[in-house]
Amino acid sequence: MLCYHKTRVNASDFRRYIMNIGVCIDFHEIDEMSKKFSDLKNEGFDNCQLICWKPALFTKENADIINKLTAENGITISAFWCGWEGPCVWNFYDGPKTIGLVPQEYSEQRIKNLCDGGDFATMLGVKNVVTHMGFIPEDPNDPKFAPLCESVKKVADHLALNGQYLLFETGQETPVTMLRCFGETGAPNLGVNLDTANPILYGKANPVDALDVFGKHVMNIHAKDGLYPTEGKNLGKEVRIGEGKVDFNALFKKLHELGYNGYVTIEHEITGPKQIEDIRHAKIYLKDIINNIYGSDTVC
Repeated sequence: MLCYHKTRVNASDFRRYIMNIGVCIDFHEIDEMSKKFSDLKNEGFDNCQLICWKPALFTKENADIINKLTAENGITISAFWCGWEGPCVWNFYDGPKTIGLVPQEYSEQRIKNLCDGGDFATMLGVKNVVTHMGFIPEDPNDPKFAPLCESVKKVADHLALNGQYLLFETGQETPVTMLRCFGETGAPNLGVNLDTANPILYGKANPVDALDVFGKHVMNIHAKDGLYPTEGKNLGKEVRIGEGKVDFNALFKKLHELGYNGYVTIEHEITGPKQIEDIRHAKIYLKDIINNIYGSDTVC
């Protein structure tokens, strides 16, 4: 019998919290990974989420290389963020037609991509597989809702055979819509990767309030900041952590009340010469808040 272990404790069960601050690492080409893991170590990080949008890279040969590199650099992969094939447009007009498992014309191929990604993650010793499900219909009577839940269940059932969780990354759906999908799917191995900025960028929720809805399901966190949309076609804007609408003090207070004790992964998608500086800033900023709320002896 499989036994799933969520990253959750009662506050009274731990005298010392471990809130591992890490960063997202993109896996585009295997030849780039040696430098990326070395740089990660040199910046003082010991964990990451590995993000890959190329299913052709999900091979045992690549898994062996990554396992060797993470061992050499003392890096733990906390989750595998699994992308999929086909178009993907990040706006409010084309996003519903292209993102995730919701568009039925791409769902069969993407189910395979996610199952293959789960198998690849197993080769890496990773138990949490993360992805976007897409613009899940708010109305459960929408003809796209039931097929989406069926697609999610197919992936979740496959991952269950590996002893893995399927984590919904927050963003295109409201918190209660995500929870409704959990209920309709009925799979025991579903969880949430809380991207703190995405509910704001998509205008779907305040991430602090969202924890009242799905907080008990949160198993990993993308620490990111952003602004609400100001027009109807494009998403809101990502900004440097601490300069947007995410109230990180309130967020971590609520996570502490919920007993969250796990990974906090910085995702900074603003590229350019200041990206590394912003990630360094984010690490210090988050560590100060976590130590203040969880205790000064919290391991970050």
